[in-house]
Amino acid sequence: MIPELTKSSVSMRDPKRVEQILTSMRNAGSSTLQVISDFDMTLTRFAYNGKRCPTCHNILENSKLISEDCKDKLQNLLDIYYPIEIDSTCSVEEKLPLMVEWWTKAHELLVEQKISKDHLVRAVKESEAMLRDGYKQFFDHLHQMSVPLLIFSAGIGDVLEEVIRQAGVFHPNVKVFSNYMDFDDSGVLRAFKGELIHIYNKREGALLNVEHFKELQSRCNVLLLGDSLGDLNMADGVMDLQNILKIGYLNDKVDERRQSYFDTYDIILEKDETMDVPNAILLYITGQ
Repeated sequence: MIPELTKSSVSMRDPKRVEQILTSMRNAGSSTLQVISDFDMTLTRFAYNGKRCPTCHNILENSKLISEDCKDKLQNLLDIYYPIEIDSTCSVEEKLPLMVEWWTKAHELLVEQKISKDHLVRAVKESEAMLRDGYKQFFDHLHQMSVPLLIFSAGIGDVLEEVIRQAGVFHPNVKVFSNYMDFDDSGVLRAFKGELIHIYNKREGALLNVEHFKELQSRCNVLLLGDSLGDLNMADGVMDLQNILKIGYLNDKVDERRQSYFDTYDIILEKDETMDVPNAILLYITGQ
């Protein structure tokens, strides 16, 4: 049906069911579609030439805006908490308080750095952040077809927006739910706004954003893109949901995490640094 689904990096638990969902979505047309996606390591690359690419938090951490002492402390937090985040033997309930602890400590360290809003543009420009190959077609096609794209991220909204702005794809159909910085009158970071969004509370975040989903009530078909099990709940606020197709990027610790992705995502993309499969699916659904 879609040649890209036969790529060696693609696996499906139930190909027949995927086919049924795709047919149903295509028949309903692009006016019923919305796309909900994670950002770090889903829309951005996990690695390039064997080297890890930075997340939104990493962009700041690797920049000149942060002292060496702060970098060491943030790296220390990563060394402690990242193995827990991707540990397949640990339940979400067990991980939850630890993820809150990680994000809270990291944000407190960043606030101490008195980061200036004006310097964010340069930090992104000088970073090695990369959107996945084929990103332009992905963003442009959704914009062209007036399909809403909700980016739901546990990263830093101000940095995320700057990445897509500099890539030339921050179109009007894109909406971002994330952790946003709160700057004082002189443009210096003093706190983070609102409720903390971390990797395992996206469901609560989705349910808090009732207004957004209310506006999109007629868009009952969802294409969901994520790279962690916490991303599976991003569509929980969608009203009158008819069909949902979940695409999971399996970037890291592939062998030990494969089964948990296989049990929960409809389509799994292993070590695939492109948007080829989502792009092919969007072309199919929108009848292009």
